[in-house]
Amino acid sequence: MAEFFQQLINGISLGSIYALIALGYTMVYGILKFINFAHGEIFMLGAFSGFYLAGQFGITSPDITMAIIILLITMMITAIIGALIEKFAYKPLRRSSKLTVLITAIGVSLFFQYTGQLIFGADPKSFPTLIESTTLQIANVKISSNQIVVILSSVLLMLILRIIVMKTKTGTAIRAVSNNITAASLMGININNVISFTFILGSSMAGAAGILYAINYPSIDPLMGLLPGLKAFIAAVLGGIGNFPGAALGGVLIGTIETLTVGYISSTFRDAIAFSILIIILIFKPTGLLGTKEIEKV
Repeated sequence: MAEFFQQLINGISLGSIYALIALGYTMVYGILKFINFAHGEIFMLGAFSGFYLAGQFGITSPDITMAIIILLITMMITAIIGALIEKFAYKPLRRSSKLTVLITAIGVSLFFQYTGQLIFGADPKSFPTLIESTTLQIANVKISSNQIVVILSSVLLMLILRIIVMKTKTGTAIRAVSNNITAASLMGININNVISFTFILGSSMAGAAGILYAINYPSIDPLMGLLPGLKAFIAAVLGGIGNFPGAALGGVLIGTIETLTVGYISSTFRDAIAFSILIIILIFKPTGLLGTKEIEKV
């Protein structure tokens, strides 16, 4: 039983990171109805931003204050990158077919992967220790301070995002555009600003996820966003893409299932299980666990 709870804690920690990335997928899909497959690379750029910021600040030992500062600056950097991607890659294709935009998203993803290898180098880099790692033991279950920081930070960021979307004027505009973009435009909502702000929010969450992931798994490389990005997409589909609570639930479930697979079956099957879940959910419940059916007029 102790081993089960140990794997559960590991899964929730990993799943909370997937949830942050999945929120970016679900926000963009909720408004534009397409999947931003370059989102995983924003996650990667977040990790590298933290790596180079730590070097610029000369961090040689754990410092929680500097860790928070690096996290916030990284979120701003990735937010700007997300806004630029939307402006130069997606905005010109606003009236194009979904397939055209999808191919462009894959192209942007490949651009960042290989440009990252050119600029950062292809070899993995060791992420600096931003937070002092200690271990708390409850019964026979060990919880590291890094896991606690990751879980609490993820929950806090998701709550802040929830407040922005549900309690602010801009959040109301986001929900209006998501519900009916044409009607929202007729009501005087600036669609371009709302879409840009959505990319800013989603990209900042992915940047934070990159830092939190690197704290727990301190080895980063330009291709690190590929699998976490795909698994976060699976999490968004599992929970119900376009649904905020669904993205969070899907992320935690995928992370937990992945760690339980490693603990009880084999690490060889961790990726296969995740993609099998995608196939199963698309066959039996394509709207996801918390998603609802939408009637599309033609």
